[in-house]
Amino acid sequence: MENTQEEILINFNQRESRSVALNEGNIIGYCQYKEENNIWSITHTVVKQEFGGRGIAKRLVIAVIEEARKQNKKINPICSYAKKMMESSDEYKDVLNQ
Repeated sequence: MENTQEEILINFNQRESRSVALNEGNIIGYCQYKEENNIWSITHTVVKQEFGGRGIAKRLVIAVIEEARKQNKKINPICSYAKKMMESSDEYKDVLNQ
């Protein structure tokens, strides 16, 4: 039986203001933000359709959240996915800009 479970890597790239999901070196998704007044506004979370349903979008948003925590930033989730994810759990209240 061959292993069909590919490894998806999530990298945070502050220079490009995003986290990216990589599969075999190819970008298959990203979570983009813009910074203004020490607040990171998540504007887009995108995962290629063929990689959907694997929790990649959540991992992308979490990568941005974890880095925001390290840098003591707040997050304004404009993107509908990030907004729903962050506002539906107390786990992210510490970084949510309200």
